[in-house]
Amino acid sequence: MDGMFDPLETTDRSSERQDLIVDTLENAFSDLMSTAPAAFRAKFRKMAASPFAFYRGSASLFYSDVASMEDPWADDRTSRVWIQGDLHAENFGTYMDSTGRLVFDVNDFDEAYLGHFTWDVLRFVSSIALMGWQKALSDEDIGAIVPCYVDAYVSQVRQFATRGGDSGFSLKLDNTDGTVHDVLQRARLRSRAAMLASMTDRDGYNRRFREGPRVRRLEDGEREKVLAAYHVYLGTIPDDRRFASLDYGVKDVVGSGGFGIGSAGLPAYSVLIEGRSEAWDNDIVLSVKQGNVAAPSRVVTDRRIMEAFEHHGHRTAVSQRALQAHADPLLGHTEIDGVGFVVSEVSPYTNDLDWEGLTEPEEVVPVLDYLGRATAKAHCVSDSHADATLVAWETEEALMTVLDGREAEFTEWCVRFAHRYAAQARADHSLFVDAFRNNAIEGVRSSRAG
Repeated sequence: MDGMFDPLETTDRSSERQDLIVDTLENAFSDLMSTAPAAFRAKFRKMAASPFAFYRGSASLFYSDVASMEDPWADDRTSRVWIQGDLHAENFGTYMDSTGRLVFDVNDFDEAYLGHFTWDVLRFVSSIALMGWQKALSDEDIGAIVPCYVDAYVSQVRQFATRGGDSGFSLKLDNTDGTVHDVLQRARLRSRAAMLASMTDRDGYNRRFREGPRVRRLEDGEREKVLAAYHVYLGTIPDDRRFASLDYGVKDVVGSGGFGIGSAGLPAYSVLIEGRSEAWDNDIVLSVKQGNVAAPSRVVTDRRIMEAFEHHGHRTAVSQRALQAHADPLLGHTEIDGVGFVVSEVSPYTNDLDWEGLTEPEEVVPVLDYLGRATAKAHCVSDSHADATLVAWETEEALMTVLDGREAEFTEWCVRFAHRYAAQARADHSLFVDAFRNNAIEGVRSSRAG
């Protein structure tokens, strides 16, 4: 294949494809694997569990494939859109925005970058086809549900292009129903007091992080580095997002565990700070996590884009502000030992979309409509919430220029890709498991491999 991916080709199960998978993963993660091989063995074992788990953890392979694929929808503007970067079915959920409203939206920005708008759409529809296969849906059913997402995406982009209002649009309690509404309602039942009780203990009249397997007490030298980085972070909070009554005083700081399949080996800390008042239940927990190299950045060759960011922690924070109309007011960035970190609140109001109970096509369809509209909002709102030197045009107008009158063609193109790439992901999963279990991936070989 020589790195070229054609969605019309038959599924590739060759040894050359396996070599490409191994090479791509090694190139993407070699530095982190050398630093934390055990963490990456754990990551790869999670990826080995199912084709979907493999797909979630191998965004770099997806971009290696699509970067060399012809994209008839990409022009000078539509190839330079703020994208989420790892848009799959499990990267949606709730958060509380800066206005205090519960919102259902994209909820992971570690891979966010600028690139083809189609990359987000294609990565998502492939994940739906893959999930549909794992739910034993027929190819006919998958071919019927994927357009529900694509058509909703295009419809919402058109509404923004003709009527405006992207900054004010969000999926919330008063304009959703069904599964998405239930996710929001469950998030509403959560509380800061309950979250703090699960993470902290009383230490006199103060809180302190509870000891546990994912909590690491810091030596004095490391603690001082983290505290110094925290004070630098405070200067990255935009003036219009600062809390007037909050002094941001630190109560405790610890090292913390990993943050999922995508973040193996990335150093992370948790910082407990004073909340909006001195009330016992108003304390705030911050996540301080090393920024990873965004998967799309490995194939985007425009140096002006990466040069716009100080480091990947900065890139993550800037991208999240671009893609969310009312982002976390505590979002910011810092450096520790010259490495970029992203800082954000650990919110009690996050609640991920759970697909387990969605088993029939008629249950999935209304959810896909909402997710298509949420994706459109993220793409279109970004031009007004980020550096205008990177995107100096109205994203919705640029998208409609290439989509208008060709909607059916675009939907068909996405459906064909979804079928093809889901089949390839299933084959890739098998090739990956074979390579991993036989110690073909340098850096995570078993200690018994010799």
